[in-house]
Amino acid sequence: MFPVLEALYVAKQRLMRFLLLKTLKAKRAKQLLPKFLALIRQFEQSPAKVLAATLTSWLEPIVRMWRFTKSNGITEGFHTKMEMLSRRAYGFRNFENYRMRVLALCGWSGVINRV
Repeated sequence: MFPVLEALYVAKQRLMRFLLLKTLKAKRAKQLLPKFLALIRQFEQSPAKVLAATLTSWLEPIVRMWRFTKSNGITEGFHTKMEMLSRRAYGFRNFENYRMRVLALCGWSGVINRV
């Protein structure tokens, strides 16, 4: 009934499949890159021009994401725990007590004994 909307939906589904790819070999990533660029060009010629510009500006990190699976999720999790502890530890007068609590909550019990 709405051909433009249907084409955008199909393109969105293709984009989602691209963005869910991880840990590709270099050869496979090189094969997929022209298809991904063609999809971006398709978005450029549709009402989703802003999306095309965003994808173009993020092209290098997206391709890097296909090749490498490193994430800073663990670091972010520890940082969140430390922030929550900092909010709760408003009354800590001694930095050493705060430090020991952070080490205990972040699961570094082996480090506490060595320090």
